Amino acid sequence: MPKGPVPLSAEVQEAEGWSTETVISGLSSPWAIVWLPGDGDTLLITEKTGRLRMAVGYELLPDSVSGLPDMFVSGQGGLLDVSLHPDFTDNRFVYLTYSTGTEDANRTTVARGKLIGMQLRDFEEIFRVSDDKSDNQHFGSRIEWLPDGTFLLTLADGGNYIRFDGDWIRIQAQQLDSHLGKVLRLTETGDPASGNPFSGSEEALPEIWSLGHRNIQGIARDPESGRIWANEHGSKGGDELNLLEAGNNYGWPEVTYSREYHYMRISDETTMPGMADPKVVWTPSQAPSGLEFYTGDRYPEWKGDLFSGGLVGEQVRRIILDGEEVVGEESMTIGRRVRSVEQGPDGYLYILTDHENGELIRIVSAQ
Repeated sequence: MPKGPVPLSAEVQEAEGWSTETVISGLSSPWAIVWLPGDGDTLLITEKTGRLRMAVGYELLPDSVSGLPDMFVSGQGGLLDVSLHPDFTDNRFVYLTYSTGTEDANRTTVARGKLIGMQLRDFEEIFRVSDDKSDNQHFGSRIEWLPDGTFLLTLADGGNYIRFDGDWIRIQAQQLDSHLGKVLRLTETGDPASGNPFSGSEEALPEIWSLGHRNIQGIARDPESGRIWANEHGSKGGDELNLLEAGNNYGWPEVTYSREYHYMRISDETTMPGMADPKVVWTPSQAPSGLEFYTGDRYPEWKGDLFSGGLVGEQVRRIILDGEEVVGEESMTIGRRVRSVEQGPDGYLYILTDHENGELIRIVSAQ
């Protein structure tokens, strides 16, 4: 039986019973946040401009964490995700994703260092994308740790209207000899993890876990079922929420609901045998950003749901799940570009806003 079209999600009703409070302001284009283990009082925030900030008791320290390398800071490039090694308490490893290179030759990079006080020591690059690209678009990138101590790394397709190897660079999302437009599974040292779905193929890079992605900027794991969810940017419309599985092809750019920015169709196909359909298609675009699977107790009715940030939408979408299926959506209008959504150790949801004077916002009960 042929697959049917995925319903397009546009405007949805506003969620009730919540409000916001700003807990940190004065951040320069913040991108990602992580809490240090312990009392939940200390956190790290990346600023795309290249600084790693620390806050204690939600008071931003005036100095940045030192020990970071030079970066390519331009357009969508700069300092991006931050993540802690699962054994951070013992080894103090902090992982960063960022862009390196020049306007004519740049790529997404992953490195790690040991956080000692306000310094990253023994900082080392552990991975870089296989192909250099031009311009300053589409780097990804998020890290999601798995129970076996490996991590998933989301990588974008390289950009819009950019030429690469005689064609549009986005074609690389379908090529198994390129990292562009892929999700990778890596070891803690940045090597290909064993058991990856294409590791037996001579034509494929062994770290590839899934392919056919445009620009994933949110990834979240359900700790009970192990399901991996990701949201990714379409072009003009056609943003997607996908349920990721090892070895799957998610279609870009051969299968898509989005159009070129000049409105022409990118592909005549929205579904195809052998390619995984999205669970949600957002048209018009939300420009999805951070994604969080909520497991806390602060909002009992939201437990087990996904929360997806929106840059253009200036909102958070609550995505109501029933197992693998999306059964509803609600919007939470923030009125500012939402870059990241995270659950804090206190069980609250936190939002980073994407501005030169960015904020960390806590979602609280309206009461």
